[in-house]
Amino acid sequence: MNDKCRQSGMWLILRGQESQIHWASASDDPSTMELPDLVLMAASILGFIALCKTLVRLVRWAWTMFLRPPKNLKEYGSWALVTGSTDGIGKAMAFELASKGLSLVLVGRNPCKLEAVSNEIRERHGEGVEVKNIVIDFAKLSEEEIARRIDEGIKGMDVGVLVNNVGLAYPYPRFFHEVNLELMESVGRVNIGGTTWVTRSVLPGMLKKKKGAIINIGSASVWLQSYPLATLYAATKAYMAMFSKSISMEYRQYGIDVQCQFPLLVATKMTLIKRSSLLIPSPETFSKASIRWFGYEHECTPYWPHSVQWYVSSLLPNALLDWCVLRYFLGMRTRGQAKERKKSRVRVLVRPTAMLKKIFFFFFLLLLFTY
Repeated sequence: MNDKCRQSGMWLILRGQESQIHWASASDDPSTMELPDLVLMAASILGFIALCKTLVRLVRWAWTMFLRPPKNLKEYGSWALVTGSTDGIGKAMAFELASKGLSLVLVGRNPCKLEAVSNEIRERHGEGVEVKNIVIDFAKLSEEEIARRIDEGIKGMDVGVLVNNVGLAYPYPRFFHEVNLELMESVGRVNIGGTTWVTRSVLPGMLKKKKGAIINIGSASVWLQSYPLATLYAATKAYMAMFSKSISMEYRQYGIDVQCQFPLLVATKMTLIKRSSLLIPSPETFSKASIRWFGYEHECTPYWPHSVQWYVSSLLPNALLDWCVLRYFLGMRTRGQAKERKKSRVRVLVRPTAMLKKIFFFFFLLLLFTY
């Protein structure tokens, strides 16, 4: 009887091993897998591919932001032309280009400010950097006059880098019907006309030598679903983005690199922000990041916290973004109106005070001559 038990036990063990082998072979063969197992395997493969894709993007982002070497801008030419170069990003960009050994053509509307910036650059960089000024008020001059002054100003120069930085925004956010005709025309002339006509004047020289870099400073507003209370400004920046993309396709074959940069908030007079921070850089900090991207991708957000901000905001629903932007600009509009009312009250108080001073001075002279 013990032999029979042993034989039956061995038979059960062998049957168990045989079933395990059969199950393993069936699981390895996709043709014999059940539908839930196939779905799970497909989902795992797709998840792995998505993870690899995300990791590749992250590595590429880190490379372009921190590790990729900047181009030698002097290979484009010995001169750089910067518009809107007396304040903010334009001024910081001029100093950054001078530090790379490029001579500068500074374009601005205020001759005194232009001279002050020129002298500061010469003092900092010495005789190795030449500086020339061109006075242009893009809001008032005609397109033909703008082109004529640029053509005359850069005649005989090897202009290899053009930075179209000039821009104009509202004094503070406002509804479209609140924008007066003068401001409306000025925004269009400066943001669209300035970039277009300066680019047209500089391009022929770049085409002759078959190399050059054109950098247009745009705005991240073009990536948003809407930009309420700054409608005209955002529309002109959308023009700049399409203009940059199109001429990049036209002139890439001739060795001319065209790029449009999309910064978020920078601490400048235009944004009405005085204090800089990690998320809102100073013009100097932004310019250092900006210049590293010259000559590479045709569109970019060069400052890395701005790039992170944009990625996070792209994950949010458009309706929520629209609401946040509208609330933000409504608050700025309220503060701007309050400042404007305060200034108008000050003007009203100053005028009578000035008049009283004149009257007292007149009586003082009268008494003086009388005695």
